[in-house]
Amino acid sequence: MATIPVYRWRLAPDGLATRRQLRAAGLRPGGQDVVAQLERPRRRRGPLVAFLYRLDLAKPVRPMTAARRAALAKANAARRNCPTCRRDAGYVIPAALGMCVACHDFPEQRAA
Repeated sequence: MATIPVYRWRLAPDGLATRRQLRAAGLRPGGQDVVAQLERPRRRRGPLVAFLYRLDLAKPVRPMTAARRAALAKANAARRNCPTCRRDAGYVIPAALGMCVACHDFPEQRAA
């Protein structure tokens, strides 16, 4: 297995970009393999790692279709509905609680 080059923070050569940088430019990796790694040192923990991709092999981001937009809206709406009181909470329900904050904090006021 070949190893990939590792660059320090802000020292990567031109022509390489992270996923976020590709996305900001309207691009995606497009199935290409990682060509390099970027490491940002931290004091008391291991380094932050970002993978780098070649810009010349990146492909444009696929456009959002109507069906994809509808599926995304449906998934986001499901994350807002409280399974206990079955109301739209108006925010994404925390996974740690598993119910809206009102049902969690005031169990006596739950809808029967």
